[in-house]
Order: sequence, then structure tokens, then C-alpha cells
Amino acid sequence: MNNTINEQKKLIDVVNIKKYFPITGGLFNRHVGNVKAVEKVNFSINQGEVLGLVGESGSGKTTLGRAILRLIEPTEGQVFFEKTEINSLTEKEMRSFRRNMQIIFQDPFASLDPRKKILDIISQGLKLQTNLKEKELKDTVAELLKQVDLQPEHINRYPHEFSGGQRQRIGIARAIALKPKFIVADEPVSALDVSIQAQILNLLQNLKEQYSLTMLFISHDLSVINHVADRVMVMYLGRILEIADSEQLYSNPSHPYTKSLLEAAPTINSDNKKNKEILKGDIPSPINPPSGCVFRTRCPKADSECSKNIPELKNINKDHFAACIKI
Repeated sequence: MNNTINEQKKLIDVVNIKKYFPITGGLFNRHVGNVKAVEKVNFSINQGEVLGLVGESGSGKTTLGRAILRLIEPTEGQVFFEKTEINSLTEKEMRSFRRNMQIIFQDPFASLDPRKKILDIISQGLKLQTNLKEKELKDTVAELLKQVDLQPEHINRYPHEFSGGQRQRIGIARAIALKPKFIVADEPVSALDVSIQAQILNLLQNLKEQYSLTMLFISHDLSVINHVADRVMVMYLGRILEIADSEQLYSNPSHPYTKSLLEAAPTINSDNKKNKEILKGDIPSPINPPSGCVFRTRCPKADSECSKNIPELKNINKDHFAACIKI
């Protein structure tokens, strides 16, 4: 696949997205600060592309994914879907527009209503967005279950009757029910056993080809991202630190944070563990992020200049961008 960003092939365009969560306190519940979850993020996703979003827990990955879908409202910035600015859509317009954009949630246990049968869970969007009759709904849901490798007779069961992997398949069936053009997959395999993870990843790959899906795939696992993504975007404390073609990023990472993440990945060969720059300490609080480069407090190359300047993404190579003043 050609991963060169082309204006005619853009499906998603994110412009200066920022998301702050207010902190209130005191006697009168006044605004005393902000959780700066996402800070001025810019990127595009091409049609038919899987963009991997990777970073440690607390980096703002899930918040960014939900802000793109307007499941939460961004504090600032714009999101364009096929050149339509979705932030300006009314609530009624957004409801009909949602058939184009769906999400697969991280937790297959919490994302399904335990009081509803699988038929009702998967058909909910179809009822809202189509005029299908009851028999047509049942036939459609049965076909969706077959596409995610479940049996049509499961249609009248409840979520508690399924394993974790099966529940995630149900969540995937719900996400593809309206044949969306874009899906945010928010850590869809992190709660599953390794063997089941591989099955779900292969299923997503097959569905991507079948439905010509465009996907933002969120994960903290670099091996998972490497398996599914065409391009990779590295996020840390609300900011994007590196974007590159998957092969380029894994073979020639530029940002110190990306290098540290790759070096921290598990390996069987003990020789590869020597002279590694393993990250130390925890990710800082998004309530009071470091000045300048947000990664400087853990960066092995940081100096006084890093505390004064906020590095912008700059072109390192063809379609390879990194935010570091030392590069």
C-alpha cells in the first residue's frame, strides 16, 4: 500500500486537537486546574490505511480516539471526515453521521450491556439508522455473527454466556454492522489471551480488506502495532513525538522515546539486552506537564535547551516526522 499522504486520499484530517479536563475544588467548586490529556495534535489518515497509535498508559491515546469521534468534545481544534468538519455538526446531524465512524472498545466485558441479548446489542445501530424489518434485522445480525466467526444461533444469548474473545467478536460485529468507513480500535486485544489476540488481529485484517476499512488502531504493545499498522504514530503525554511508515519506524526510529519503547520490548536473545537505554521513572502528570519537551524528564539526551523549547514535528525523511531538537 502507498502510504504517501495524498490530499485526494485523505479520509480523516485532525487539526490542532486539544482536550483539557477541568479540575474543580474548594468550597465553591471552583476551576483550579486542567488535566491536559491531548495538546495540539495534527495528523491525517488515508483511505484504506491502518494508522497505529502507540504510547504508554496515560499518554492520551484513548482520549484522542474518542475526541476524533466526538464521543467527547475537544476543547479546541477540528476534525474533518472527507472534508466535512464534524465538530460543527448539530446533534441531529451527528447522529446520522455516526454510521460512518464506529469504535471497538478495549474491555469486551464492560462494553456490552449484560441485560440485552446479542440480537439487540448488534442491531441497535441498525434500528436507529435503517428501516429494516424484524426478520431482516435477525438475518443481518446472523450474517454479521458468521463474519466474526460466531454461530448464528448465538443470537438469543446474553453476554455473560461468552468468553472474552467471543465478546470482543460481538463488539466487532456491532462496529461493522452499519458498514462504516472508519473505525477506532481502542486496545481491542489488550484484555485477551495471546492466542486469542492473534485470532482477533487476523479477523480485523480480514474485515479491513472486506469492507475497505480505514482504522486508527490504538495499543501500548509495539508488536501488535507492527502486525497491523501501515503507519505508526508515537504519543507521549498528550503530544505526538514521531510519525513514520511502519517499516521505517521499526527499522530506523528517530525519537529517543520511540527508541526506548522498542528497546523495552521483550526479547528472547539475552545479547540484545546489553547497552539498552531502558526508560526510568513514570510518565509525568498531565496536570502539570514538564516545560519545553514533555519527554525531557526521562530522556537520556535532554539538556537545558529541552526545557525551554517545545519541539514541533519536523520532516526527518520521506513521510517520517519527529519532534526533537536533538535530531
